Amino acid sequence: MNWIFATLIVIAAFMFMEFMAWFTHKYIMHGFLWVLHKDHHIRDGRKFEWNDVFAVIFAIPSIVLIYYGHQTYDYRFWIGIGILSYGIAYFLFHDVYVHQRVKMLKNFSNRYLRATVRAHQDHHKPRAHYNYGFLFAPIKYYREEFKK
Repeated sequence: MNWIFATLIVIAAFMFMEFMAWFTHKYIMHGFLWVLHKDHHIRDGRKFEWNDVFAVIFAIPSIVLIYYGHQTYDYRFWIGIGILSYGIAYFLFHDVYVHQRVKMLKNFSNRYLRATVRAHQDHHKPRAHYNYGFLFAPIKYYREEFKK
């Protein structure tokens, strides 16, 4: 498989994970598996939350795809790498940068990050009525931030 096609597969898998993050967050985490997600909305300084189970759940398809695709580096391998890349980006942005569960990346900021973080913080307010994935928050946050 040529590197251009492999790169496109990784990017497509990464972007598809944004849809999956939105879908699972709205319909599963804030739905029938709220029991696992609700402690994430209680910010009490714990390092581990029941919500972390979702990271393991999302890692399973990535591990399986990388394992079965690694011998020939076929499409399965590259889809797995895209999912893995999304998981790493999510961890660094959400857990490290936004919630500071690991104390680093404290002073890194730009308009995109400020808008996305503000949307995430609004989501954590009681009775928040919207959900979003990870890369793209509702457009109103970017409009407000880029008008400054």
